[in-house]
Amino acid sequence: MLNWIFTAALVLGAGAQAAGCGGTEGVPDWARAGTFRGTLGTLPVALSLDPRGESRYFYEGRSLDLFLEARRSGNALVLEESVRRDYGERVLSGCFTLMPAPGGLKGTWQAPGAARALEVNLAPLDAARLPLRLPLSPGLSALRRDDPLAFLKLNRAWVTLPGARAVREPLSGVTYPRVPGASGALNAALQDRQLRHAADALDCHAMLPEPAQNDPQEGYNLSAGITLSNARLLSLREDVDYYCGGAHPSYWTEGVILDRITGRAVPLTTLFPKLGAARQKTLYLSGVKAKVDAECLNILRNSGSAFTAYLSAAGVNLTPTDLPHAVGVCAETVTLPYATLRGDANLGSPLVKTLYPK
Repeated sequence: MLNWIFTAALVLGAGAQAAGCGGTEGVPDWARAGTFRGTLGTLPVALSLDPRGESRYFYEGRSLDLFLEARRSGNALVLEESVRRDYGERVLSGCFTLMPAPGGLKGTWQAPGAARALEVNLAPLDAARLPLRLPLSPGLSALRRDDPLAFLKLNRAWVTLPGARAVREPLSGVTYPRVPGASGALNAALQDRQLRHAADALDCHAMLPEPAQNDPQEGYNLSAGITLSNARLLSLREDVDYYCGGAHPSYWTEGVILDRITGRAVPLTTLFPKLGAARQKTLYLSGVKAKVDAECLNILRNSGSAFTAYLSAAGVNLTPTDLPHAVGVCAETVTLPYATLRGDANLGSPLVKTLYPK
């Protein structure tokens, strides 16, 4: 889910000052990928080491990643830390020099020009042994297994807003809807959607220049709302706009359809088996004619072939997802009334029956 952010981080890191901490390319033979937790000076930190890929760490009091490039100096592992002071290249901000030690890694960290180095002590982290601060869910379990650093940041008490119809994740500020009285499975699915966005938001903010990291207008902004809620189905629309320091801001829309009992995602074609890609485009183009100009209509005819869908009281809502960024303004949402789609529907499904009451 985070590939686009991690790829961007690597590209941005390529501009850091080369070999600023000394040493040579490559890593010591003893260096292995892993997650560690300990102290830098007196401050608690957590570090994810990938000698042949992306390494990163964060101060637990701040919770934004700092990016590291692995090198070697003799048998020592050198990790070059870099940050963005502005929207230009990354600059060297610190040097780790680490060696294996009983119980983990031991060494120093030194800022450029600093008179002395700070002691670093790190022990392997087994995230599976950490207590859960959130309700257990598939996404939380996957995060604990696959991205322990993100798990450390997000595995804490979240804030239920008045009325219990939304929850805010405190570090990223990401807010996501909830349904009072919902099944445990549905609540888990909604938590997992929010986990994904919160992790992406923190990664996005970490790549911004330091002066912009606390600017609410920068970074990753999510607007999510329930568009349909009935006895068996819950649907939402998610709109994200983000700027993580790249060439330009961007945005996207995603529709979500969930089974209220199981919490599982419901593919649109489960509800409407005959509403395949070709028919979606035909019906979309018919409906969008009155909403866009001739130039956009031509673009949509030639480019818009993939859609995200969500449900509302009025029908199935389709939004193009494959338009080039430069013409993203043409991605209007079109509502296909349920009456129009009756022939496409699986009318024997208990889920569909909630859309076609007698």
